[in-house]
Amino acid sequence: MRIKQTSKQDYAYFEKMTTRWRDNDVYGHMNNVVFYEYVDTVVNSWLIKTNSLVIPSGRIIGLVVETKCTYFSEIGFPGVITAGLKVNRIGESSVQYEVGLFFNQEDKTAARVLFTHVCVDSNSRKPVKIPQELLKALETINKD
Repeated sequence: MRIKQTSKQDYAYFEKMTTRWRDNDVYGHMNNVVFYEYVDTVVNSWLIKTNSLVIPSGRIIGLVVETKCTYFSEIGFPGVITAGLKVNRIGESSVQYEVGLFFNQEDKTAARVLFTHVCVDSNSRKPVKIPQELLKALETINKD
């Protein structure tokens, strides 16, 4: 099944970021690994702003266990990325975020990224239930 492009209306939280010279590869567009830097930034920035996880020193932390990126169009320097964030799925100890990356003024995604965090005890690294503070915050970006 082919993943389709989405638009800004499909996301609940947004953050703008400026592309950097070093993001480009020899082909003149943003290298595929850099997409994940922007995704990691918007997810963790949202977690910090909502005080739903204490990063990096909290008792419970989120570890990335799965990612998937579908590319639709190029992004490069110079430019502005708008990262849209929403929740796709909430489990007992995990949450799957979706991030749409939009380039400059485009309303359609240049890329859609699935990003799964598992909540773990910061010492034992064993999965734990999603904390109530995080569950409450996740509801604010749940578009379903």
